Amino acid sequence: MDNKPIDVARLGAIRCVIAPEPRLTPEGETRRDREGNPLWITGLSVRQAEGRRTDVVHVVTSGQPQGLTEGSEVRVTNLWANDWAVDGRTGTTYRADAITPVSGSGASASAAAPAAGPRGKSAGGDA
Repeated sequence: MDNKPIDVARLGAIRCVIAPEPRLTPEGETRRDREGNPLWITGLSVRQAEGRRTDVVHVVTSGQPQGLTEGSEVRVTNLWANDWAVDGRTGTTYRADAITPVSGSGASASAAAPAAGPRGKSAGGDA
């Protein structure tokens, strides 16, 4: 399946709604990326800039995002979506290089840099 970059500059507010947690296997072991770094999953609410629609997406990162609190606005760096299909089930997983808190300087999550460059195989969701 193809990894698709998401231009976060086109999104509205992005907020942390579920603090980062280790991403676990069905056996309870911590999942790791190809380099052996532990994977973390964070629940984010994303409001489309043009309307009132809000979605919650679970974004996987390598390494634990620091300084995130539930309800706080965040900046997402290099966000990618990957559609998957396994044993008749389908879904979309999301992966990012980093999720960081937006500083109190009035910066906006929508000012985050758009995705650049292909990502490795995405992990997350129910895959």
